[in-house]
Amino acid sequence: MLNIIKKITFLVLLLSQTVLAQTPCVNGFAGEYPCNDYDLMSHISNFTLGDSNTSGNDSWGWTDPDTQKEYALMGINSGVVFINITNATLPVILGTLKTNTVNSYWRDIKIYKDHAFIVSEASGHGMQVFDLKKLRSVSSAPEAFTADKIFTEFGSAHNIVINETSGYAYIVGAGEGNSPDGVTLFINIQDPINPKLEGSFSDGGDSHDAQVVTYDGPDSYYTGKEVLIGSNGSEVLIADVTDKTNPTIISTIRYVNGGFAHQGWFTEDFRYFILGDEFDEGKYGNNTRSIIFDFTYLNNPVHHFDYLGPTAAVDHNGYVKDNIYYQANYTAGVRIIDVSGANNKVFSEIGFFDTYPADNNTEYNGVWNVYPFFPSGNIIISDIDNGFFVIRKSGTLSLNPEIIKADFSVFPNPADTQITITVSNNKTIKRIQVYSILGQKIIDKKNMNQSKYILETAILEKGIYLIKMNNTVTKKFIVE
Repeated sequence: MLNIIKKITFLVLLLSQTVLAQTPCVNGFAGEYPCNDYDLMSHISNFTLGDSNTSGNDSWGWTDPDTQKEYALMGINSGVVFINITNATLPVILGTLKTNTVNSYWRDIKIYKDHAFIVSEASGHGMQVFDLKKLRSVSSAPEAFTADKIFTEFGSAHNIVINETSGYAYIVGAGEGNSPDGVTLFINIQDPINPKLEGSFSDGGDSHDAQVVTYDGPDSYYTGKEVLIGSNGSEVLIADVTDKTNPTIISTIRYVNGGFAHQGWFTEDFRYFILGDEFDEGKYGNNTRSIIFDFTYLNNPVHHFDYLGPTAAVDHNGYVKDNIYYQANYTAGVRIIDVSGANNKVFSEIGFFDTYPADNNTEYNGVWNVYPFFPSGNIIISDIDNGFFVIRKSGTLSLNPEIIKADFSVFPNPADTQITITVSNNKTIKRIQVYSILGQKIIDKKNMNQSKYILETAILEKGIYLIKMNNTVTKKFIVE
């Protein structure tokens, strides 16, 4: 009886995990997901990340500086899941760090010096510190991880911001413990396992989210200063937090039809700040609105223009990389927006990937966060309802360092009775593994050392398969 239960559980697990590896965006869809110029690399359902009660929240990424392997950190209501996405088409769940107290729908993660720093709105949670180098030696995944440090000088928090240049963490919306509700805390994390509280900031109100930078923008008066931009609900706050014992407000700015100033991000030249308002779509009926401010002079911020998206979905978190704004847009997925025309008050959407295909309504379902900073071009998405996704720009797959090691070809594709696998660049085929679309390993041939191999496919049922070569390159093929 026990074996039958185990088999049923295994089958449920397989069926619950959607793995649509290297599913290209064709005619506006990658599988069931609407898209434009961005392909689906892989997807892990919430059930597989946790259980039937799991919901997703924040996410962040870590690139191992020694190995260049890429890891995703996916927040769920019960903790944080660590996923190796070095091979983006076959992500591996390495383990989970459980919440420090009780489950919560709000969790936030940032990284500094190969350590993850995790906060939650769960009562008494504090800040978990986890040494990411542990991920290098996971031998029996998935593991149950434990925190290396729990910082308890505050209890709950809405968010954590880290300035990697200075080595300070900023806890926004902190409460309980030794801190009054709503303050921003300044924590020295230069020694990650020994955080030290060095100050706090309550003037200007409660920051819901913030960005803190060592400033190098057009306002030369603040060059080298540590500047905090707080999204404070009713306004945007600019503060000098260089002196942790004496932070000062530089300026504040409000805007027309404000709902709730939720989160924002500088353009890379520090001239413009792109703000997302989480309530204006529902309150005023406008399409997704990004509010762009001109921060040429930090003591005199000016509203520059508004950019309206194509749907009525609510914007959540957004980040800028290489003049591209990656916007987590709840039910409308991730929108990819070219912001290089900011001087001329022009933003243009150049792509999207919608992980919530049910609708684009003004609701709080779908994408919570997007992380676009992996050097490989992989982009991770955390979806409240549908779990974890890896996407990348169409036509850029060959840029992945794990894939350019050798030039493999699989022909014919679709196949009938056999496919021929070849490799160029004076490389050899050392190992071939074939997986079903649900991740079951069907074939595993080792110690091959040949430049061409004929794989008999007549033994396979009709359908979609993944073939992994030399543990680095994965391709999809079809048996008809």
